[in-house]
Amino acid sequence: MEKIPVLRMGPLLLITIQIDMHDKLALQLQDDVTHRISEYGSTGVLIDISSLEIVDSFIGRMLANIAAMSRVLGADTVVVGMQPAVAITLVELGMSLPGVRTALTVEAGMELLLGAVAEDANGTDHEHRQA
Repeated sequence: MEKIPVLRMGPLLLITIQIDMHDKLALQLQDDVTHRISEYGSTGVLIDISSLEIVDSFIGRMLANIAAMSRVLGADTVVVGMQPAVAITLVELGMSLPGVRTALTVEAGMELLLGAVAEDANGTDHEHRQA
């Protein structure tokens, strides 16, 4: 059975989506991510979609759902590697991906998440900071 790996990197989880998503796989990924957050106490989830040339409304909803579930469990989510055509498609579909932060590269995404972890450790409310 196909499975998208969820890797632990310190306080973060790294997910690289390199295959076409379908309903069953998306549900399995959501389940895996939520279980890993609970198991490891992860504070951030980094989802790399740089290999995806096409993102439809289904994948957009899946990303938003994972971000929402992660947030409820205390982890921030950053989606990285979005191709320009993917960004255009999501906007044209009316999907702004609420609650999903984005970055161009894995490195930039990790900086965002690790910065959020540091702010949490210092008692700063990163939900209300200025961009």
